[in-house]
Amino acid sequence: MNELKREEKIWGTMSNGLVVVHTGNGKGKTTAALGLALRAIGQGMQVLVVQFIKSSKNTGELKIAQKLIPQLTIVPMGGGFFDKNSSKAVEREKRKVAKAFEFVKLNTRLGKYNLIILDEINYAISYGLINIEKVLLLIKEKPKKMHIVLTGRDAKKKIIDQADIVTEMKEVKHAFKKGTKAQKGIEF
Repeated sequence: MNELKREEKIWGTMSNGLVVVHTGNGKGKTTAALGLALRAIGQGMQVLVVQFIKSSKNTGELKIAQKLIPQLTIVPMGGGFFDKNSSKAVEREKRKVAKAFEFVKLNTRLGKYNLIILDEINYAISYGLINIEKVLLLIKEKPKKMHIVLTGRDAKKKIIDQADIVTEMKEVKHAFKKGTKAQKGIEF
């Protein structure tokens, strides 16, 4: 199938890609984004997930991504959650976030992916690890038909204003508050 036919098959008559935000203090932001990724893959799209805070640990999403290559690529580039009161830790994380963001910018320009998920980017903005204006510029300059999803608590008003779809996850109850540890297959 030639590239134009493939493009028409994937994109159909859609004229613009969407900017989607999953935020809030409830569980499920990354999970919802990965659900969109599976839907997109089912429609023949290519998906990139860049994890800004998560480190490369033995998570369920990384295990399944190996089975969905080349349609799904997940790249954990963070160092995990860190001590926000340690200037050394903050500087280390700023470098990691800058590297992850350059990776996203490169892949956005290349246009290989139909959907790019910036997992936990809202945390990175809130923690001062990246300037919000850089993220807003990326959204503005993305290829017209590319979808971008931003996850993480505390999405800033400027990000919400640029988004086409915003969902706020609200915590009603969580087992962690009763002392239950993170569960395999649910939290990781």
